[in-house]
Amino acid sequence: RESIAAMAATVAEEAECAVAGWRPGETVDVHGWARTVAMRIAMRALLGLDPDDGDTGGRAAREFERALAFYGTDRLARRSHEPGSPLRRFEAAREALDRIVYAQIARRRRAGDGRGDILAMLLGARDDDGRALDDREIRDQLLTLMFAGHDTTASTISFLLYELARNPEERALLQAVADRAPGAAPGLAGTANRLEDAIDETLRLYPPAWVGPRLALAEDTLAGVRVPAGARVNYCSWATHRLPDLWSEPDRFDPARFADERAAALPKGAYVPFGGGSRTCVGM
Repeated sequence: RESIAAMAATVAEEAECAVAGWRPGETVDVHGWARTVAMRIAMRALLGLDPDDGDTGGRAAREFERALAFYGTDRLARRSHEPGSPLRRFEAAREALDRIVYAQIARRRRAGDGRGDILAMLLGARDDDGRALDDREIRDQLLTLMFAGHDTTASTISFLLYELARNPEERALLQAVADRAPGAAPGLAGTANRLEDAIDETLRLYPPAWVGPRLALAEDTLAGVRVPAGARVNYCSWATHRLPDLWSEPDRFDPARFADERAAALPKGAYVPFGGGSRTCVGM
């Protein structure tokens, strides 16, 4: 938590730059814009790369986007390993990204710098036996964090702005709170609680990871259906978050539902945008 707070300046700086070019009356591809902002922040906060460095940071961002695009292709098309197929493009992007990430890990090991990004934390981490993470483990952690925090963040920001556009009274309330926080970092101080409620409500209506896989450890019965041990079961947070017996007016955007005792009274499992239990998403 402390490390994330220390990165707030990076987030605020990127957000300021990202909106600086907007003009009244202009049409903005919000999702594309949010993906760019999230990627720039990830490059700096996770890898310590300069996103404006086209040879390394910019190239890493492009290769990651290329790899991520694989999951948006047709499932049948993913099985082909022919030249030019989605799988071949994915593998090429992964190999290119690996070269950049491993080179950055080696560079930072040699430098031994103590900058406050996630890579530095992973390089300095030790397990209970005092063992450091090897290069492969660090690479896996970094890419997992990028995967968990990039597209999901962009989706959440996009749907938040969508709902604020549809609910001008809520947008005006957030703006009023922000205006009463002179000198606060843009988008951070002053609006924190109200903005957090709006984000929670966005995650309720539009959870980015809206299905999650689980494995039944033992036989059970669920809604009258026998679930054998070893069966794969998916939960759907999108459906749970819209159950009328859990949420009043479940299709309405209402951040206030997270601002009072109603949120505390929710039963366990009612609100699971990041899953639950021991497999809670690190993206939280």
